[in-house]
Amino acid sequence: MRELLVYDELSDCHYLAGQIARLPLRRPIGMSEEQFDQRLAAGDRRMGRYLYRTQCPACQACEPIRVPIAEFTPVRTHKRTLRRGDELLRVSIGPPQCDQTRVDLFNRHKQGRGLAAEEGELDLHGYFSFLLDSCTKTLEFSYWAEEQLVAVAISDRGARSLNAVYCYYDPSFEQVSLGTYNVLKQVETCRAWGLDYLYLGLYIAASPRMNYKARFLPHERLVGGAWRRFEKSRGS
Repeated sequence: MRELLVYDELSDCHYLAGQIARLPLRRPIGMSEEQFDQRLAAGDRRMGRYLYRTQCPACQACEPIRVPIAEFTPVRTHKRTLRRGDELLRVSIGPPQCDQTRVDLFNRHKQGRGLAAEEGELDLHGYFSFLLDSCTKTLEFSYWAEEQLVAVAISDRGARSLNAVYCYYDPSFEQVSLGTYNVLKQVETCRAWGLDYLYLGLYIAASPRMNYKARFLPHERLVGGAWRRFEKSRGS
């Protein structure tokens, strides 16, 4: 598969203070779903139309993480979250939408997590460029409490995998953990579609914004160029 390197410069890390990041952006040309699976397995992430793989000069904290669908079993808290979420919410899966309702929800999510001042708010154009202008087949999981949109997750479809790109939600909706519920519903979707993996992005042990992903077990993390399996601890 042909690719064009379009950006390769050092920048400040968004997740670990004091670290320098290097995220070369590559533009794939004519990528199939099977080739997208191969890129995910090699550690790539998607941002807009581009793929990137961390190549930071003095840090290797970022580890791509994925859930093997056939082996994942929800623990007791997961089952409670699923049950409660299924009682409260309606889930719709389809082509991603770009409208003011979603942009406003996205910005409220960032404000609720204290990220608005750090990263700035998005408008319609920025939302489309960041999440929907894609180099592969992209889907939207939308979550509704009656007629109110409370969460949206953007994911990419490969031939044998689903790639979770971004999830945002209403910070005032506290009846269920929307982030956890979304991951569990995407696992359910992968199982229903006969897929092998759900990719959850990057795991960073020292970042509270990223280390929650390790709670979904068993999972695999790309460490030193090889996928390493992490099991449930005894008694959990």
